[in-house]
Amino acid sequence: MKKLELRKQFLNLRKKNYRANLSISPNRFVRFLKKKNIKSKKVGGYFPYNNEMSVLNILEFLEKKKYHISLPVIGKKNSMNFIRWSHIEPLKINKYGIPEPLSLNKIKPDILLIPLVAFDNRLNRLGYGGGFYDRYLSKLQKNSKIIKIGIGFSFQKVKHLPINKHDQKLDYIITEKNFFE
Repeated sequence: MKKLELRKQFLNLRKKNYRANLSISPNRFVRFLKKKNIKSKKVGGYFPYNNEMSVLNILEFLEKKKYHISLPVIGKKNSMNFIRWSHIEPLKINKYGIPEPLSLNKIKPDILLIPLVAFDNRLNRLGYGGGFYDRYLSKLQKNSKIIKIGIGFSFQKVKHLPINKHDQKLDYIITEKNFFE
């Protein structure tokens, strides 16, 4: 099945099966970081959109533990950067309808939480098709290592995703039920 067909199928599946209360507990997430010996304090998250699993509880929890939190902002030529953000700060809506920070304080996260449309056992991710995360990760990984953690629901897993040379593989995927590595 082609990416476009899979994307449509899984966006419909996510819409149909979405439950706002289905998420990953912040304590479970922190235990995961400790188990994997991930000590960085700079986390790039996302504001949930279009029935994505929310990570806002995780971001707020991490912020209280003195982590530096950031959210993506779409810039010129569809570039993406991460901007420092606090859960008490207001957001603006971008051209895609996604909330973004108002600040201009860029941050380079060492841990990146990435929303999923679908994923497979090989840690491949299907996104919305804009390539924002793939371009950002490709640019960033030239000079530094970033830990890429896909966040999604267990029902978004498929046996195999079609991939191309621009697709960036994840390091881990976390769902409400499992960890994949």
